[in-house]
Amino acid sequence: MMSDEYLVECKIDDDDDEEDEKLHQTPPPPPQFSTPATPQPLVSQPESRDPYGINQHLKVEFSDVLAEPASPHSCDRVWIYSGIGFESARIWSYRCLTLLCAVPVSLLTGCLFAFLACLHIWCVMPCVQVFHSCLPCVRSLWLSVVNIFIAPLCSSVARCCSGLYVKLSKE
Repeated sequence: MMSDEYLVECKIDDDDDEEDEKLHQTPPPPPQFSTPATPQPLVSQPESRDPYGINQHLKVEFSDVLAEPASPHSCDRVWIYSGIGFESARIWSYRCLTLLCAVPVSLLTGCLFAFLACLHIWCVMPCVQVFHSCLPCVRSLWLSVVNIFIAPLCSSVARCCSGLYVKLSKE
């Protein structure tokens, strides 16, 4: 569906020739099809690979893991190189692990979700529909069993127990 910004309003008036010429002119193309006046930067902003914030808890920084108290400090260079080493090891080990594991794991999870979708579409939903079509019959059968056997039994037990009185005393 197109948004309203791409729609062109045209007034129809058969009496005026100038407006007829304006009507026959083609409107400018929408911005996504026209060439931009300003050149686009070669490096674009990185896309968000977690748009719903599913993995917010995995944003770990050096200060979240390692911290020195106020009194015992190591040398400044040691602290800086430790931070660089931590970030480098974290980033490169993640990249190496994803290089090795991402494609097989994504294939396995894709197959798993495809299997679950197939199972749901071809097994679960037909069974649910069969149950929905059979449940009125089962319901009427169950109501008959309850009204014939269970209700009279419960009412007779209730009548037998209605004459019993329980008296509690502290002796």
